[in-house]
Amino acid sequence: MSSSPTSHWTRFQKHFLRYSDLGFSIDVSRMAFDEDLFTRLAPGIERAFADMKALESGAIANPDEGRMVGHYWLRNPDLAPTADLRNEITTTLDATLKFASDVRLGRIVAPNGAKFDRVLVVGIGGSALGPQLVADALTPGRPPLAIDFLDNTDPDGIDRLVERIGAGFATTLTLVISKSGGTKETRNGMLETERAYHAQGLDFAKHAVAVTGVDSELDKHAIKQGWTARFPMWDWVGGRTSLMSAVGTIAAALQGVDVTRFLAGAAAMDEKTRSLPAERNAAMLLALMWHHAGKGKGLKDMVVLPYKDRLVLFSKYLQQLVMDSLGKQHDLDGNVVNQGIAVYGNKGSTDQHAYVQQLRDGVNNFFATFIQVGKARSTPPFEVEPGFTSGDYLQGFLRGTRKALAESQRESITLSIDKLDAFSLGMLIGLFERAVSFYASLVNVNAYHQPGVEAGKKAATAFLKLMGEVVGALTADEQTADQIATTLSADPEDVFHLLTHLSANGKAHSALGDSPAEDRFTLAG
Repeated sequence: MSSSPTSHWTRFQKHFLRYSDLGFSIDVSRMAFDEDLFTRLAPGIERAFADMKALESGAIANPDEGRMVGHYWLRNPDLAPTADLRNEITTTLDATLKFASDVRLGRIVAPNGAKFDRVLVVGIGGSALGPQLVADALTPGRPPLAIDFLDNTDPDGIDRLVERIGAGFATTLTLVISKSGGTKETRNGMLETERAYHAQGLDFAKHAVAVTGVDSELDKHAIKQGWTARFPMWDWVGGRTSLMSAVGTIAAALQGVDVTRFLAGAAAMDEKTRSLPAERNAAMLLALMWHHAGKGKGLKDMVVLPYKDRLVLFSKYLQQLVMDSLGKQHDLDGNVVNQGIAVYGNKGSTDQHAYVQQLRDGVNNFFATFIQVGKARSTPPFEVEPGFTSGDYLQGFLRGTRKALAESQRESITLSIDKLDAFSLGMLIGLFERAVSFYASLVNVNAYHQPGVEAGKKAATAFLKLMGEVVGALTADEQTADQIATTLSADPEDVFHLLTHLSANGKAHSALGDSPAEDRFTLAG
């Protein structure tokens, strides 16, 4: 790509796409793709459009699990393939918005008669990360309800959260989100939260709301315990694309977010990227740039740099959406392909004081995705020096970094929105969801299952089963990891790590030797 200002300007005009009616644009002019890209990938592009049409029409888009994929229906129920599904989506949305309104207005109150003033979301992965992004990006400075998230099974983190909320549990509404109800991290978080309520003499059920699959373990538990409310999750919505279901709409509405506009933003981007040709289709352009940068094999990482503090979690959100969807060992034909795109990032201009040094001068193994927001602030401008505001500096740092990267032959994409609000965030999420779908078609992988995650869960379950056996094998007599492993016909390294964990948490005693093989362990008395 030529470095002259004139050629940059010419290339910019050719590869700058603007949706003026949506307040959105995408600039791919600093990606060094050849002009024959669209022709060369034409068959794949045509197939990707056909796959998307079939998916939105209700075809089985997740063949490994025999499921439809319907997150696009959540913001446009008219697309759903049956009247029952359309009605269920609409009814659930209406129910979540009414519930949130009743809580905010004090029609639904805490058992002590006071208004709920805090919501605690218990979930993991897409069941927490999406609502976290919306809470951070869109909620007003003083939302109707404060919000906290319990998104891990780390007991220290749980203790800190419980201590921070303190007596506030009396007026805290807890959302427990799990499609299957069997996710151990969420189950643990629910039990820990229930314990915190009970410690203050509170009836957890009167504070609890379930978002889960119908007839799941969690659903049955909530019915049995008489929880305050239950809302459905569907097997045709994956966790990482569930933000526009009850998973995200309840917490957002409780926070005062305009959920209707949020959904409308995603629907508007869906519509734009459903029918336009590749050169004018923002989602397809994004997918094609990913394909170009990594040669269709994910050979380069995606560094996401949003120049807006309220989008600091967007990089993390995209990390799950992209890597969970595209990181696959096999393609749809069963070939080993080890596909995927690594995603990381934080925010601008903070990163200019962190890893931009390496991005510019180090290994060229990435492409950057800048996200700029036109409106700098909602309050009157303030000049930090004559003629310049903080927002001017932020824009200067974005443009300066982009130019510095280009001078070192580092590629970048720039996405722009006029302002950050519910509509524009919905647009961005819709854009990346569709880009993921298009890219998956281009490289022929199933974007809607996650066998690697399931493998990790199975390994963790086996590890915990072994822990019970190790505890049973401990005695008052000293034993090494090798000795216990021999008794149990187990991997001695697994046994060693279990023994050190048990020792650190008071369930065993250890006497350190000169090496792990010489460490000796006894049952704690």
